[in-house]
Amino acid sequence: MKKTIALLTGGFTGESVISLKSADFVFSKLDKEKYEVYKIIIKPDSWYYEDDNANKTTINRNNFSLQLHQRVIRFDAAFIILHGSPGEDGKLQGYLDMLNIPYTSCDALTSALTMNKGYTKAVVNNIDNLFVAKSVMLFENNANFINEISTSLKLPFFIKPNNGGSSIGMSKVKTIEELPEALKKAFDEDNQVLVEEFINGREFSVGVYKSKLGIEVLPATEVISPREFFDFESKYTPGLTKEITPARMTAVERAQVVKIVTEIYFKLNCKGMVRIDYFLEHETGHFYFIEINTIPGQTATSFIPQQVKAAGKDIGEFYSELIEAVC
Repeated sequence: MKKTIALLTGGFTGESVISLKSADFVFSKLDKEKYEVYKIIIKPDSWYYEDDNANKTTINRNNFSLQLHQRVIRFDAAFIILHGSPGEDGKLQGYLDMLNIPYTSCDALTSALTMNKGYTKAVVNNIDNLFVAKSVMLFENNANFINEISTSLKLPFFIKPNNGGSSIGMSKVKTIEELPEALKKAFDEDNQVLVEEFINGREFSVGVYKSKLGIEVLPATEVISPREFFDFESKYTPGLTKEITPARMTAVERAQVVKIVTEIYFKLNCKGMVRIDYFLEHETGHFYFIEINTIPGQTATSFIPQQVKAAGKDIGEFYSELIEAVC
């Protein structure tokens, strides 16, 4: 008997455009012989299912059910592919928990924690052989903090919204004079901002997920951007960034990365698939944690589909593994 799956997409932020593209890709790859899939679009003013003829049916939020043609549809599980709020910050997971509907992502607590870059770094900071860039977290844009930053950290800096995604609002600052504008740009996106020291290293991203067999690590992707850093344009402009999957790492580096990211996944109590970004510092080879993404992109060119293919897996079967792990 087919399982009924709600594929949740949309969202409350500018990342909703990417979420919809990711959901289209996932929908195209899910096994329709095994699953009856309904794409549910979540917007600030409405939650609805849209059929092939663009007819919209509102979701009953009291029990997360859908009434179509005299039939009430209830879901066996939710496949969350909603970037930003409310899918990546734990709000949607908390709602589903209250209704006892299983889902494919991290739980509400882990999602809320990992949405905050500064708090996440504090939790993972004591993992063996994991390093984090020295940083200052700001809760308001006050000119008095510029002196604190300049005396606490060494230039250049990375300025980033603490709770944002897709590198929106990020800047690389090479001089103190550039700092006020960069802080304003970041505070326009969030009320918390993280200022970090620049790490000179090679950038990587690696998928980690939990199947019925346990925690598994996919082949990593090396990211080579022609820009100062892997910004929004680099991420979503085809051909602008060079991505190498599997990444160029020695066997020793690969083993070290697998061990560290597995511990990160375990320490943060992750579930489903996540993507962990990191640097390998040029001078030392040290693993520097950048951030974790609990709802990673799933377009045809996204990292996770690339890595699944490099692992010799079928992407549809991979998505099935995620669903079968929870229901």
